[in-house]
Amino acid sequence: MGRTDQAQSGAFDPTLEGDALLPATERRLESSLGIDELTTAEFLTLLNEQDRTAIDAVAAVIPQVAELVEIAAARFLQGGRIHYFGAGTSGRLAVLDAAELLPTFNLEPDLVVAHIAGGEQALIRAVEDAEDSQQEGRQAAAGLGPLDVAIGLTASGNTPYVGGALSAAREAGSVTALVSCNEFASLAPLADFNVVLHTGAEVITGSTRLKAGTAEKLVLNGFSTALMVAVGRTWSNLMVSVVATNEKLRRRTIRILMQATSLDEQAAREVLARCDGELKVAIVATIARVDPEHARSALADAQQSVRDALRLLDAPPRS
Repeated sequence: MGRTDQAQSGAFDPTLEGDALLPATERRLESSLGIDELTTAEFLTLLNEQDRTAIDAVAAVIPQVAELVEIAAARFLQGGRIHYFGAGTSGRLAVLDAAELLPTFNLEPDLVVAHIAGGEQALIRAVEDAEDSQQEGRQAAAGLGPLDVAIGLTASGNTPYVGGALSAAREAGSVTALVSCNEFASLAPLADFNVVLHTGAEVITGSTRLKAGTAEKLVLNGFSTALMVAVGRTWSNLMVSVVATNEKLRRRTIRILMQATSLDEQAAREVLARCDGELKVAIVATIARVDPEHARSALADAQQSVRDALRLLDAPPRS
């Protein structure tokens, strides 16, 4: 498709930046012209209305994300890892998603890994030029292998750091995915899965920490949560892999055991104590009516899936 056709299709604004047509995320949003003359409530209402675009954009790519989750889960269970690569807002969102999986799902370190251009300092201070280094991206992906999945996140779809990472990942035989807000992303040929979020122009022109960032966050939430469900880190809708690192989570652990087994609070506390505080072991031991060692062994054989461990022990299904 030529530039004229692209402009006529509505994919690009017919505003030139040098010789290149601007992608949708860099266009000016007609409904946000004059926002500096709005009341605060009017401005926040406009932001909220535009945020709904992000939800619709994610809904449109669910089939692609679902297929990616299924492939990632299969590789994960074979020892593969998931790697996120991003710069700026995209990188920070990736780091946040990966970090939250450990306490929520008791995920071992280095199984879902986030890489951000500029390193850790970029989490709290913008290192904007770091995204221009394709070599840094290649270095970040240097340890990937054929069982791994590499997911690049970039609103523009053109970030060199992400391009370097996806190139190196593809050379290593990894499955690659690109999550962007540009259907004409230059990095698309590097991705086995090209996930395009049609969020359009931002309320503040070019500020992709708004709709584009929200849509990326939703994709990451969906991908990682569905992945954890697929590999048995939940049971029904219960957070059975939670790590009880504070009083709130210790109370939650007791509550989950009570919900899963119908034990009262005192009995739940006693079972947890016998199971050394291991929630999954306590659930399997209670429902299957086996001792903690048998429950622990069944969980190991079932790759830590409560549902599969109960099947191995011929326990009646419940959730």
